[in-house]
Amino acid sequence: QVQLVESGGGLVQAGGSLRLSCAASGRTFSSYVMAWFRQAPGKEREFVAGISRSGASTTNADSVKARFTISRDNAKNTVYLQMNSLKPEDTAVYYCACRELGLISRRADYPYWGQGTQVTVSS
Repeated sequence: QVQLVESGGGLVQAGGSLRLSCAASGRTFSSYVMAWFRQAPGKEREFVAGISRSGASTTNADSVKARFTISRDNAKNTVYLQMNSLKPEDTAVYYCACRELGLISRRADYPYWGQGTQVTVSS
């Protein structure tokens, strides 16, 4: 079992930046593929970015490519999401998730989730 706790959300103006963190506890952090999802009001939860166990491979949703960067520090049991050039449409609750198998983007395949952190981008 693993527990995930997100932090770093907040209110930012369009064009600004935020860095989200997700701290993991429980089983060995490096055993897990990590990912960020987000859910805007009235919309389904969607994949944002994912990173392999070693950090060597990452993948981003098209909507955030070139603006968001996922990274991890296995020594600190933490995964990050650096968000630049934020847009009002990035407003959502951002969730950290993990799984023990391969790096994929399907929400249903991630069994472990954090509680989420709100990101609000004003225009």
